[in-house]
Formats: sequence, structure tokens, C-alpha cells
Amino acid sequence: MYGNGIDAYRQINVTTADPVRLVLMCYERAIGSLKTVKEKISSKEYEAKGKAIQKTQDILNLLMQSLDFEQGGKIATSLDALYNYMLRRLLEADLKKDEKIIEEAIYFLEELESAWKEIFSAPKNDNVPVSYLQNRKEEKGQPTRAIGAY
Repeated sequence: MYGNGIDAYRQINVTTADPVRLVLMCYERAIGSLKTVKEKISSKEYEAKGKAIQKTQDILNLLMQSLDFEQGGKIATSLDALYNYMLRRLLEADLKKDEKIIEEAIYFLEELESAWKEIFSAPKNDNVPVSYLQNRKEEKGQPTRAIGAY
């Protein structure tokens, strides 16, 4: 009974969200799915593991399809490369049942989610520098490198 209400709420949330919020929702769902993958690998529930990996792959494909290479420039290109890398690694993780690869993908998605949350919470400014995401690591005391270079 309550399931239909939750599904309706989710549908409204998706259809009324702005693009940044939609990206955040994708990252949240992908991270949640990958955490499920880790649990299912540990409990040897391989069918459920496969479904959770497929859900994550679907989300990554959706994120790739939504990239705007004209307006996004280098960031869009870097994100495309990172999403492709994660898709290849998830395929490897699925075949090898490797939790470390899943943890790597979770790490990347959590970093991206954190960056997007900063952008979402920042005052609205159409002139956000292209190097914003790349410079985040430097601010944290980590070496700077392009997002797609991983």
C-alpha cells in the first residue's frame, strides 16, 4: 500500500528536479546500488549482485547520455572518460566478484557527488570556472589532475 505512494513521490521528485539535483540523485542511487553489490558479493547472492551492478551501469549510461560536450567542454570529456572507465571496471568486478573494484567506483562516485553538492549549494553563478572540479583536489591537499585521468 505504501509502496505506491513512495513510487509516486519519487516520480514527482524526478520530474520536478533541476538538472543538478537529477545528477545528485543519480550519484546517490549508483552509490547505494554499489553498496548493495558489495553486500551481495559477501553473502554470495550473485543474482542480486548482478541486478545491482546492472542498475549502476544503467545510471552511468544515463549520466553519459546527458553530457553536453559543447557547453561542458573539458569537464564533459573528462566525465565521459571516467564513466567509461567505471563501466569497464564494473564489468571486471562482476566477473571477478571483486569488492575492491566496487570500492573504487564508490570512491569516484562519492567524490563526484561531493563536488556536485558544493556546486548545488554555492550561490548561483553562471560563470563557474571550468577548472572548478579539477582544482577541488588541490584545495584538499591532493595532487591536481583531470577527472578523466584516473
